[in-house]
Amino acid sequence: MSALPNCPQCDSEYTYEDGLMYVCPSCGHEWAQDASADASSDEPVYRDANGTVLQDGDTVTVIKDLKIKGTSSVVKVGTKVKNIRLVGGDHDIDCKIDGIGPMKLKSEFVKKAQD
Repeated sequence: MSALPNCPQCDSEYTYEDGLMYVCPSCGHEWAQDASADASSDEPVYRDANGTVLQDGDTVTVIKDLKIKGTSSVVKVGTKVKNIRLVGGDHDIDCKIDGIGPMKLKSEFVKKAQD
């Protein structure tokens, strides 16, 4: 048997090499071969819609109109959110939006703002 690592997303054992990348045919996840050593860390990595790594305290911009459940309010495209806090779960960003208040966002609907 080969000594290829299991997929870090779905834990499938059917990974294969494609150039300098590992590929999982089950879920389609791709990752760099040299990143497999770093994958052993238990700390999750949060990325924005462009794949940029997010950290606590970053400023992000909303990339899509987001309806707020239970109200008629909307978080508009281009809204800047300062000083985010990363948390586990489905909505992985805790923040406070001016004019709306505290809320949780998904990292897939934001991009890291230019400093």
